[in-house]
Order: sequence, then structure tokens, then C-alpha cells
Amino acid sequence: MMVTSFENELIEILRRLPSPEVEQVLNFARKVELHSATVSKTLKESRAIYSVNPSRIVTSDADIMGGTPVFTGTRVPFKTLLDYLEAGDSLDEFLDHFPSVSRAQAIAALELGKEMLLVYADPA
Repeated sequence: MMVTSFENELIEILRRLPSPEVEQVLNFARKVELHSATVSKTLKESRAIYSVNPSRIVTSDADIMGGTPVFTGTRVPFKTLLDYLEAGDSLDEFLDHFPSVSRAQAIAALELGKEMLLVYADPA
């Protein structure tokens, strides 16, 4: 892996700090890297689900919940996610309450909804 000039400068600055501060910076950097990797993985998964087939995100079947659009493979209505978000709840809270819906599936559904709104928006 190649080290950039920015990384070299950062290394030099870190070498000048007292040991406890260096450890704090390194711990923070590890947390940021872990969070960044998690977000990146989730976005890749949601894009993969959407790009393959939108019906893998939300389906409507008369035999499942009377045709209410649900997350594919579950009995969780898509509208429930919107209700949670409208009420100010987080995506994490929704996912905690409905573990059969994956994070990637929820994000892909929201992205699909966003794209549809943008495509069908009335021109000003």
C-alpha cells in the first residue's frame, strides 16, 4: 500500500505527540475506518439488490397481507418504514423492531422511492 504525502505528514505530527494522545487519535481513526467500511458495505449491498431487480426489495401479492406492498420475503409493509421515519424514529430503530428486513433492503427501498419521486416530479 502506497503512503501519500498527507499520510506522511500525519505520521510525523503523531510522532511529536505525547503517547496518550497518539493512542486516542489512533483509536478514533480505527472507529472512523470501521464506520466507513460498514457504511460502504451497506451501500454496496443496497445497490446490488436494487440493480438486480426492484422486486427483490418490495413486492405486492394478494396472498400476503392482502396485497399490501411488503419487503420481499417478509410480512413487513413498506409503509411501516415510512411511518417510523415520519415519526422521527431512526432506521436502526425500525430494523431493531423488524429484524426480517435487512439494512440493505431498507436503504434500497428508500433509494428506489427517491428515484421515483425525482423522475416523476412536476417540472417547475
